[in-house]
Order: sequence, then structure tokens, then C-alpha cells
Amino acid sequence: MPWVNEEMCTGCSVCLEACPVGAMTMQDNNKACIQEDDCIRCGRCHDACPSEAVRHDSERIPQEVQANLDKVERLLKHYDTPPERQGFLERMARYFAKERKVAERTVDSIEKLRADMT
Repeated sequence: MPWVNEEMCTGCSVCLEACPVGAMTMQDNNKACIQEDDCIRCGRCHDACPSEAVRHDSERIPQEVQANLDKVERLLKHYDTPPERQGFLERMARYFAKERKVAERTVDSIEKLRADMT
């Protein structure tokens, strides 16, 4: 999902004009914003942005990983004993392993759809 780096956005609204489904809006601070539920991921906003403020998902991976780790560390504080803490960490590892499995299976299904289209 594309996202807008507000520090780079000049508020020119070129991306709004480029969006075929109206998923781009302007915030009160005159910065562009992408409505995730409406976005069809066509990439036109990214291509149209003259200030390169519309960015790719992959750039956010380090921040998303850190957010996950911050959450784990915050929740870990609720456990007092080493066995409780170990149990919690095992559950969190299983949770993220499940998320990885869901993502992998989704990608596999998308690849099958692509193959069926050829």
C-alpha cells in the first residue's frame, strides 16, 4: 500500500488528480493522504507525485518491525517470572509465524491467479 511522507508532500494535489478512484484526499494540514479502504493500488499517485512524497510499502518494513518489537516489550512487562515471560514470548513468536504463513499463502494464491490469467 502506498503511503504519503508528509515531510516531502508539498500539497500540490497532483496525486489527487491522478487517482482514478478518489482514494487521495487532502488533510487539514494541506498534505495528501491515501484512504486505504478505497485505494486500488494502481500506483498512479506514486508515479504522478512531483516531490516523490508518495512512497512504497517496503520502505516502512523497518518501522513496522520496530513497532511490533515495541509492542512485545510493552506487553512483556506484565509478566513477572521467567517462565511466564518465556511463555509469552513463545506465544508471540507463534502469532507472528502465523501472520507470515497467512502472507505466504496469500502470495501463493495471487501467483496462481496470475498464472491462470496467462
